[in-house]
Amino acid sequence: MHPPRFDHVVAAYPYSFPVDALVQAYKYGGDLTLAPVLAANLAVEIAEQVDEQVDAIIPTPLSASRLRERGFNQAHELARCLARRANVPVLGEACRKVIDKAPQASLPFNERARNMRGAFVCDADLRKMSVAIVDDVMTTGATVNELARNLKRAGASRVSVWVVARTLR
Repeated sequence: MHPPRFDHVVAAYPYSFPVDALVQAYKYGGDLTLAPVLAANLAVEIAEQVDEQVDAIIPTPLSASRLRERGFNQAHELARCLARRANVPVLGEACRKVIDKAPQASLPFNERARNMRGAFVCDADLRKMSVAIVDDVMTTGATVNELARNLKRAGASRVSVWVVARTLR
């Protein structure tokens, strides 16, 4: 197995009850009132674990069709809350998801990396920037790994991953 393209991960919780129910109510139920709560708990973990400040926060992009279907990007809402606390910009347009692939949650673990290949394009000039990818859940890491690969291609010197919850194997 290859080392990950990202440099560091911060997760506020393991992805298990009751956090999984909260994340699902937020993401699939559209309960946007949960974004500040989930972000606040993640911010506490970031403050405890991260020594250096990032230059920008990049939410994991959704495909255009998934964004239309859901009506909001859950990662972008979390990123906005975190950015206000950290006083750093959200670069919500830095990257795009250009291929509408099967949802990661619907796939077996061993197919997720292949499903993400080529899914993202980063248009921003991130030379020498330290950035943080924000997402709600990290399961295998395939999505954030592919996004981090593209961020480093765009010049990012360091890529951290900040997630509300992480699946523990």
